[in-house]
Amino acid sequence: MNLVNPLGFQEDGRLTDLSLLLLRICFGGLMLVNHGMGKFYKLFGDDPIKFGDPLGIGMEASLGLAVFAEVLCAGLLVIGLFTRLAAVPLVITMFVAAFIVHGGDPLKKMEMALLYLVPYMVLMFSGAGRYSVDEYIEN
Repeated sequence: MNLVNPLGFQEDGRLTDLSLLLLRICFGGLMLVNHGMGKFYKLFGDDPIKFGDPLGIGMEASLGLAVFAEVLCAGLLVIGLFTRLAAVPLVITMFVAAFIVHGGDPLKKMEMALLYLVPYMVLMFSGAGRYSVDEYIEN
């Protein structure tokens, strides 16, 4: 039995590309649907904006930056367009959420932001992979 590759997967890069696709769809899609759209409706709704201002730039600006990252950039991740650039605002947003917004909280409160932060960093470093619009444009 091969302990390094017990399932016998071919190591030709396709599984890495598939893994990157799954990361993009899962973490980009969940961010967009579960976090971004609520903020989008809050930003463009009729109710007065009440949103945290962790950077001291104003509630509207903070919400606008969060919407930019969590809607536009997350959507770009899902399709794999400008992946490395799109991941940067998401990394920053999750870093702020984990270490500024929840900086004084127990680890359990930081956990969700950290769980999103890591795959966004992976995508920022690795790019979208073969199954993406980025790859289609390059070739």
